[in-house]
Amino acid sequence: MIGREDAPELVYDLAAPKWTFLNWLCENKHVLLHGSANPSIAVFEPRQSNDVHEFGNRRAVYAASDGIWPVYFAIVDRERVTSLLNGCFCVRDAAGGTYEYLYYFSVDRDALPHHPWRNGMIYILSRESFERQEPMEWMGMQVEVMQWASPVAVRPIARLAVAPEDFPFLHQVEGHDPAIVAERAKRYPYGFPWRTP
Repeated sequence: MIGREDAPELVYDLAAPKWTFLNWLCENKHVLLHGSANPSIAVFEPRQSNDVHEFGNRRAVYAASDGIWPVYFAIVDRERVTSLLNGCFCVRDAAGGTYEYLYYFSVDRDALPHHPWRNGMIYILSRESFERQEPMEWMGMQVEVMQWASPVAVRPIARLAVAPEDFPFLHQVEGHDPAIVAERAKRYPYGFPWRTP
């Protein structure tokens, strides 16, 4: 599909969950993923983001090297959700061997009881113009955020439709008070997810 002008929609007929296939793509192909409720994006243009950390607070196209995180962005109904709080991390031991993936997903608590989900689209993008967020050290471990950014426009290679039931943590999404999170994040930017003072 690389080199085609359009981004064809994949027909998914595998027995495995879609997120498993998407993880396989990220691990075995030179691609990244972007989730959106818009099913027909021909080109991703850089946009200014709003993040407490420098890497995620610039004008760029953002994508992930993980098969679960983008599904969250694809299925959240942004017309009913005003605030998102989320993260996807790979934590490695000091030797760089043992690792574990950690996720966190939250929407504003006023929207959560109303099941603010919708169908969406996962876009498969080439890694060519992207740079990866630098790993961080935390308590003797290396923490990799599975976030990448491209300063230039990106044309998708292909698309895969997803629904709320494709998101494995749908029933574990938490609710937060946006004002409290904003105040705590300003006071302590490295206190993610700012659930306690």
